[in-house]
Amino acid sequence: MINRDLLEKYAEEISAPLDNNMLSQFQVYAGELIGTNRQYNLTAITDPEEVVVKHFIDSLMVLKYFDIDYGTKIIDIGSGAGFPSLPLMIAKNNKLKVTFVDSVQKKLRFINNALESCGLEAELVCARAEVLGQNESYREKYDIATARAVAPLNVLCEYCLPFVKLDGYFIALKGSENEVPEAENAIKLLGGEVESNVSYKLPNGDARSIIIIKKISHTPTEYPRKTKKISVKPL
Repeated sequence: MINRDLLEKYAEEISAPLDNNMLSQFQVYAGELIGTNRQYNLTAITDPEEVVVKHFIDSLMVLKYFDIDYGTKIIDIGSGAGFPSLPLMIAKNNKLKVTFVDSVQKKLRFINNALESCGLEAELVCARAEVLGQNESYREKYDIATARAVAPLNVLCEYCLPFVKLDGYFIALKGSENEVPEAENAIKLLGGEVESNVSYKLPNGDARSIIIIKKISHTPTEYPRKTKKISVKPL
């Protein structure tokens, strides 16, 4: 289905080496993704080589710029088809504690099927992030919150930073545009501080960036706000 040698090569180049079992899990994941996509739309990217580069390697780029320890507790906001956290789970040998959050049940069903097929386990929560972020069972309970191109960075910060514990991190995977200047007010207000903002290119030349924001103070209790307020008046 996918070119395992290509995936192995690219992963090695970004210091995220994959063993044979991990490569097999990625093969299964790709099969689930492409097969399920024939029934309903999960992603516009279904070419096997593009899946390797634009989904798997793009997700694994996190490991080039951030050291994620075994046992790290991660919440993946707007998980969609499981990026970036499902590839991170595979690369970290299923030793991450991941909660996938999406408001669309069919996407979580896909993630659940992919997890089972790959022999992985995680928590799945069908909810809107701005609602779940006010739930004490989830608020400021995670070492890392992550999101991949879900919304503008200032909006993403309101969705994600409330889940991050003090001294934890929000890791945003974004496109080529530098969104940090417009998000500076939101980052500060929500208790964050930009630790790094890295631009890079995927093996096919596509430009991407990773913004790593450290949680340095508690998020005020009024955030995240209700959906309408976030959309009408973003921070």
